[in-house]
Amino acid sequence: MASLDELRQIFFQECEEQLEELTDGLSELESLQADSDPDPETINRMFRAVHSIKGGAASFSLDAITQYAHAFESILDELRSGKLIMSREIIPVFYRGADRLTDYIAIGEAGGVQNAHELENDISEITALSSFSHHGSAAESAEDCIAEFVPVALSFGVQEENNPSPQQGDYSINFSPTAALYSNGHEPVQIFRELETLGSLDISFSLGAENVWDASEPDISWHILLSSDCLESEIYEVFEFAQDLAAIKIEMVEKKNSALDNKDAIFPAAQKVEAEVKAQQAEKSDSAPEKVKSGPKATVRVDLELVDELINMVGELVITQAVMTQSITESELSVSRQLATTLDDFKTLTRNIQERVMGIRAQSVKPLFQRMGRIVRETAQIAGKDVRFITDGEDTEIDRTVIERLVDPLTHILRNAIDHGLEHSDRRTEAGKVPNGSVKLSAAHRSGRVVIEVNDDGGGVNREKVLTSAIEKGLVSETAKLGDAEIDRLLFLPGFSTASAVTSLSGRGVGMDVVNSEIRRLGGRVSIISTPGKGTTISISLPLTLAVLDGMVVTVASQTMVVPISAITETIRPEASKIHLIGPEARMISVRDLMLPIIDLGTIFGFEAERKLGQDGILLIVEDDKGEQFALAVDHILDQRQVVIKSLESNYGHVPYVAAATILGDGQIALIIDLDEITNEIPTAASASLKPIRASA
Repeated sequence: MASLDELRQIFFQECEEQLEELTDGLSELESLQADSDPDPETINRMFRAVHSIKGGAASFSLDAITQYAHAFESILDELRSGKLIMSREIIPVFYRGADRLTDYIAIGEAGGVQNAHELENDISEITALSSFSHHGSAAESAEDCIAEFVPVALSFGVQEENNPSPQQGDYSINFSPTAALYSNGHEPVQIFRELETLGSLDISFSLGAENVWDASEPDISWHILLSSDCLESEIYEVFEFAQDLAAIKIEMVEKKNSALDNKDAIFPAAQKVEAEVKAQQAEKSDSAPEKVKSGPKATVRVDLELVDELINMVGELVITQAVMTQSITESELSVSRQLATTLDDFKTLTRNIQERVMGIRAQSVKPLFQRMGRIVRETAQIAGKDVRFITDGEDTEIDRTVIERLVDPLTHILRNAIDHGLEHSDRRTEAGKVPNGSVKLSAAHRSGRVVIEVNDDGGGVNREKVLTSAIEKGLVSETAKLGDAEIDRLLFLPGFSTASAVTSLSGRGVGMDVVNSEIRRLGGRVSIISTPGKGTTISISLPLTLAVLDGMVVTVASQTMVVPISAITETIRPEASKIHLIGPEARMISVRDLMLPIIDLGTIFGFEAERKLGQDGILLIVEDDKGEQFALAVDHILDQRQVVIKSLESNYGHVPYVAAATILGDGQIALIIDLDEITNEIPTAASASLKPIRASA
């Protein structure tokens, strides 16, 4: 059986899933129209999530989590029973409640203790929602309250014969778990600890006929005597999650005829709700087809170190396959058709294995987006702005390592979007916009990469202010003539800020430069597009994984290099008549209706002097992070293959214009060039402002 520490770890892992379920439910409630009623199943899912957290926390004596989750689920119970009316005012409080519950879980996982005074204040805030009842709220007038008056029976301590108040009593509980309960990570001890919060326990057990324990087919029954003044419904709640995973029988010792021998009797309220939901679904089925929701995928938890080791071994397998293929190809031995077919099959199988193994580390960006939702809410509160947060593409999958390193960059971008991008409500109204601004965070797969965008509908980049601030800080010469895109790129310079004073959100010149440097370390690129008065979009393009790369292997002055194939749009053999000299150094080539700058890789890396391009040279047309095209001059194209990325910075150090390295089939090391660094810096150094232009210009 699992140890207590292992069970505790499983509990906190499950808390992440439950918090995700809770946040999903809040997003659905927030998206409702003003006159729409919430889906009962949505509220039930939120309630079950908080209830599961409370039950697990009680099992491990995590009192702060238990108390706050209990207060939270009580409010959710009022919401699902109709006592609490749904309104826009309670959504922010629910979000803060989810955030605080997340904090308590993080503190509990770290072994810390929550301040009792803060816990009391947090519980008071969430329980204050009880005032929003369907019988009247603070916003209702006295006349409305009188019109909706409903007589309520008051209790003065007089016991009615047909409705006795709870008394101290003994409950006899028989609990026989199935194998499914254990396979789901549950343990009876969790239930016993939660029962212990209701009263005193006397527990015994009995094994099956063979009197042995078998985890695959457990034949064990627990006999529990609970002495408590609690209601029977409180006991039922403890066993709610196990109703389909165990045989349960509960009876009050003094009242043998109240025995409940099946889940229909044990959970009458749940059965009633289920019957009502089925009836509603039957009515809807006559008018519209019901959407079928697919169930959750079966998953297994694996130690992350084992996954990393497996990925590394598969990377070595890819390299070994390349070495073997190249060795056989270069040998003078004749290769039979069967051997050639086998090599091709081996190459395909290796690639498929590598893709499947990389998929093990992939996970959706949904948890990251939910975490950013909290950043947006807190920043909006500090800035005093009303912000609507929109997400799209939450199911987009990316390497787990990439997701972890995206937290800081996205935090900086979102804070800047709210603090600098969005206007205050009065200014938005004057500009003819809706009072509340919106920030959209989206993710999607494009051309073998993941693109994450942050879009706001604010005032856009004030380029005049940006340029003036950059000149004042000495980041740009006073005589510089910069285009709109170049001014926008100034936002990513270290030390740049347009804030007139240092605040808790901005003013220190640290933020967007961190975004740029961190994304570059991930092998990605950042671009910005802004329209004055309409808003700004910041786009981050990232590789799906940090372990492999589809590249084109080329030679430059007898040196072998790799160019990321995701940036290559086409390859051409240039004609001398289409190459034009611009100034003393820069050259451009006419490609259809475009004039593209030529960048000679041999010259950049100091391998050789600038060559004369003719029939022997090859140009790779590449696209940079701003969508502009350039031509890279190389000698030959050797192959197109998937290479395993080896970090240079961790093993050697930073090399200009080089992103990483790889090992080729012949055992030689090849450098993977950094296209973004080359296209962003080389043209500006070669000429004042050399950019792709239309041939007609």
